[in-house]
Amino acid sequence: MDTKILLENGTNELEVLEFQLDGNAYGINVAKIKEIIPYQKVTPVPNSHPSIEGIFMPRDTMITAIDLKNCLQRGMSKEGGLFIVTNFNKLDIAFHVDQVMGIHRVSWGQIIKPGATVSSAEEGISTGIVKIDERLIIILDFEKIVTDINPETGLKVSEIDAMGDRTRSDVPILIAEDSILLNRLIVDSLKKAGYSNLIHTCDGQEAWDTICEFKEKGTLKEHVQCVITDIEMPLMDGHRLTKLIKSDSATENIPVIIFSSLVNEEMKKKGEALGANAQLSKPEIGNLVRIVDSLVRK
Repeated sequence: MDTKILLENGTNELEVLEFQLDGNAYGINVAKIKEIIPYQKVTPVPNSHPSIEGIFMPRDTMITAIDLKNCLQRGMSKEGGLFIVTNFNKLDIAFHVDQVMGIHRVSWGQIIKPGATVSSAEEGISTGIVKIDERLIIILDFEKIVTDINPETGLKVSEIDAMGDRTRSDVPILIAEDSILLNRLIVDSLKKAGYSNLIHTCDGQEAWDTICEFKEKGTLKEHVQCVITDIEMPLMDGHRLTKLIKSDSATENIPVIIFSSLVNEEMKKKGEALGANAQLSKPEIGNLVRIVDSLVRK
C-alpha cells in the first residue's frame, strides 16, 4: 500500500485510513502507516502486557504486534484479519484489526474533538471523530495506546531532571498540543527547565487566534517569542500553523519547533519547506529544551 501523502504542504488536510473492529469504524492518520499486511502468526512474549500479542520479524525488522481489540476492551482478537504496520515515536508497531475499509481525504477542520461523554480528559484514547457518508469514524490516539502499554515509550521527563539546576527565563513560549496529558507534560517539563512564561493552547486554530490577538494589540513580542507545535490536531494542524506563521511578515521571525510523533524523513521535508526552525520526535523532551535554549538565545 502506498502511504505517501501527496498533499500540498500546509493545506490543513490529512488522509485517514478507515478500519473496522467488531463492525465499528475507527481511523488512523495514513502518515503513521508503513504498510498493511495479512495477519501472520507471532511469537508470544513471556510476562508481556495483555494487549501485546507477540513479536514477528518480516524483512529482518522486529515488530511488536498489539491486539487493538483488547486495548479497546472488546475482548481478544482471533487469528486472521490484518496488521496495520506503523512507525511513530521511532517505533515499529503492528496493530491487529478485522478489516480495512478505505482511505478518506479530509480537512482537520472536519474533525470534531471528542466530548466528555466519549473520552474523559487524559484517559481518552480518541483524538477526534469525523463524519464520512453519514458514518462516524473514531480516530484513535495510537501514541496514548502504546504509552499506556509501556510508559517508557512516552515523554522521558527524567531527561529534564538530569539537566540539573538551570537559569530561570521569562521568554514567552506558546505551545499547541491537543493531548491534555502531553500538553501538561510539556508545560511541566519546560517549567522544570526554567521557562516560566508559557501559554498552552489545544490546537493550531487556538494558537493562531492567540497570535493574531496579540498582533492586533501590538503586544506580540511580549507574549510570543517561540512556538512549539504538534502536527496532528483537530481544527488546524501544526503544518498549517507553521505556514501561517512563516507567511506573515509580522510573525515570520518567530522560531517554530515541530514536536511530534510523526517526525520522519518525509515529514521533515514538509516541515523544512514550510519554514520550521526545528523538528524532533516527541520522546525527545531533553532535546526539545536544548533546541528552545538555542533558538531563544538567538
